[in-house]
Amino acid sequence: MKPLLLIGGGGHCRSCCDVIEAEGKYKIAGIIEQTGGNSKSVFGYQILGNDNDLSEFVKKCSTALITVGQIKNADLRVRLFQKLQGLGFELATIISPRAYVSKNAILGAGTIVMHDSLINTGAKIGNNCILNTKSLVEHDAIVEDHCHISTSSVVNGGTVIREQSFVGSNTIIKEYVTIGKNSVIGGGLRIMCDLPDNTWIQNNENFSEKKG
Repeated sequence: MKPLLLIGGGGHCRSCCDVIEAEGKYKIAGIIEQTGGNSKSVFGYQILGNDNDLSEFVKKCSTALITVGQIKNADLRVRLFQKLQGLGFELATIISPRAYVSKNAILGAGTIVMHDSLINTGAKIGNNCILNTKSLVEHDAIVEDHCHISTSSVVNGGTVIREQSFVGSNTIIKEYVTIGKNSVIGGGLRIMCDLPDNTWIQNNENFSEKKG
């Protein structure tokens, strides 16, 4: 199996480890943490260093996955993605064996599809995305770079999720709706209309018309 370096050692990393082990495509070589971050191992995988050491590790392990989570914003994941690309790392794409990804769907570099997720035909998923447990991305939907589609959320057919956005757990987005970039959509919502860039909604409303 090809060695894989994980970037980030928190809770999301633990979930990623489980998916990587189940897929059986990569062998986890170790974890790189942020400066001042977790100094302990994760499931027995050693913390090898911090972000400042990445230029040295690319010589030993040239494939990496960003295992930092994303809720409030994607800034850290974007910075890490750009840094890894600049250093010459290959960004792995991980798919749980318990997920279904249509042969007619497209997945970008550095994206992880977690257990029981379903990516239907014609869907396009960008780079460095998280498709979390039991998420559904329906036919012909587009999820742009650096997005997190959270647990049990539903992105219906033809929907567009613009870059660096977060869709919370159990949220349902109506077909052919567009969510603007850098948006944070809380859990348990029903989104029935287009939303502009930089939308931040957390209260439990039914968004059936544009909010001024």
